[in-house]
Amino acid sequence: MADRPTLLRTPPDDPKLAPIENALEVTDLAVLGPNIFTNTRQIWHPPGARGIYGGAVIAMCLAAAQRTVAPDFLVHSCHCYFLLAGSSELPILFHVEQVRDGRSFATRTVQARQRGRCIFTTTISFAVPSSSSPETSTFPTHVSHASELPRGKDGQPLRPPPDDYTDEPELLAQGPFQGTQIEVVDDGASGKPGEKKTRQWVRARGKIAGGTPAQLEALAYVSDSYFIGTITRLHKLWRFPFRADEYDELPAEVRDKVRTLHQWEGMGEDPREMIGRPAIGMMVSLDHTIYFHEPRKVLADEWMLTEMSSPWAGDERAVVMQKIFSKDGTLLATCVQEGLVRLQQPAPEGKESKL
Repeated sequence: MADRPTLLRTPPDDPKLAPIENALEVTDLAVLGPNIFTNTRQIWHPPGARGIYGGAVIAMCLAAAQRTVAPDFLVHSCHCYFLLAGSSELPILFHVEQVRDGRSFATRTVQARQRGRCIFTTTISFAVPSSSSPETSTFPTHVSHASELPRGKDGQPLRPPPDDYTDEPELLAQGPFQGTQIEVVDDGASGKPGEKKTRQWVRARGKIAGGTPAQLEALAYVSDSYFIGTITRLHKLWRFPFRADEYDELPAEVRDKVRTLHQWEGMGEDPREMIGRPAIGMMVSLDHTIYFHEPRKVLADEWMLTEMSSPWAGDERAVVMQKIFSKDGTLLATCVQEGLVRLQQPAPEGKESKL
């Protein structure tokens, strides 16, 4: 396999599709065998990350799997493991296995491979949505409840930004999704990391044209955004590749970018306030689960609220929980991620830090 980002020649973006749809397009490689797909366009590698953005791989695996089930089956759960850091300079092959096809449920496993090595694996379950609703039935046919949209300090449900929202900094106004500044809240006012939450409104840029499957892929993509990084905000951990006390020594342009990112991620107004705080040495996602509660109501090109919290951290790992709400308050999905979290250790005496 040649060292190039896609196996086939990359086509121009389709102007009729939203940016996220172009980014997540997969191509069927029937010539290689049944249920094998590849990325149509180069996958994003976040600056400073060890590998490609995990949300893109999750979403492309879902896109490939959805191509192998009947249209009346919708995804209800997706259980993923990140095995190796993926390269944006190499194409990915998505191998879909049709594990089971029943009347109500269908199961697929997908392996994402580069150079013959599995970098990511997921098991995805699909179901035929129930046609009945407890709200419309004269007699309940099934149990039903859901978390409500969080409320603000005024006691009212949180409101989404206006449709013409343009407050995103130029540094961050790129990519297929846009969002608001992350807010860190402590409902118990305890200051304990396990009682804090982060909140952010997000939506895909443009209008998604591919119907429910494309909307679900878009939600899967954004579900990995700022996920395990929630730990840095709950514990106030320094995450940049230099010490906080070196901030004033940086070029003015770099200082501006660092300050923008620091504020946008809900860490405070001034990066110098982090002097003396612990610093991240390594942080990587290990696994990722998405439960799609209302797949037919997902509109990822409209504002969605993500709320994240962490029930546990220890033994160099941490677990983060995420709820994703539609702007009308519907709980669309619940996500769980465990990641490796290692703090930077002081350099031995007589040796300088590599950072």
